[in-house]
Amino acid sequence: MARAAKQSKNTGKKSSAKGAPRRRIRPFRWLLGHGWRLVLILLLAFLGIIALHGMVKPWGGIYMASEARRLGGVERQWVAMEEIAPVMARSVVAAEDANFCLHWGVDMSAIRDAIADGGQRGGSTISQQVVKNVYLWHGRTYTRKAMETVLTPVVEAFWSKRRVLEVYLNIAEFDEGVFGVEAAGQHYFGVDAADLSARQAALMAAILPSPQSRSASNPGEYTRRRANAIQDGAATIQRDGRADCFSG
Repeated sequence: MARAAKQSKNTGKKSSAKGAPRRRIRPFRWLLGHGWRLVLILLLAFLGIIALHGMVKPWGGIYMASEARRLGGVERQWVAMEEIAPVMARSVVAAEDANFCLHWGVDMSAIRDAIADGGQRGGSTISQQVVKNVYLWHGRTYTRKAMETVLTPVVEAFWSKRRVLEVYLNIAEFDEGVFGVEAAGQHYFGVDAADLSARQAALMAAILPSPQSRSASNPGEYTRRRANAIQDGAATIQRDGRADCFSG
């Protein structure tokens, strides 16, 4: 009896010393149970960043940062829409996205035309290009294109059309290491963005599809013909109201 009582006493001491058993942490089960909260927090944070960029200057994006590292720096100076010649805004819209004021960020008719053309021309809108340059990366991948297509309507929901175009004009590449209309105006013509003429604006818009292989100040025959068409197009969208959504 005494021996049994002693063993019982010792067993009790050991149990008390060890305490309650530890729960095993199972990361996969934790993610299943709580991961959606993390995803929700990240999503809300990203939406907050997009909303903030509707009011403050956004970063230059991955491509601009990579070019700055490669070249040892880039030319860029942010200017407000009020400091950009209105004809410059109309020219890039005429060149890149004539229905800019009519769509919600993705122009389905332009995409259908691009597919019918065998992919020889792009179907991306100015809004999609802004999303790509600010939030994503360059390159023809289905992942990037899918993310671009999803994010573009979100940006359009938070930003005005005028803001979308303002950001575009400040991040578009106009030559190797030259970003934005202010730096491009100085680079090609020695003038500020506010002082660009209709012809200078059309020439700068004409090189946008391939800025590193074309020159606005020394245009080839193709660039001159395209600039003529853009100059006419800029005047047309001003007359027919397709510039109303971004005009001051």
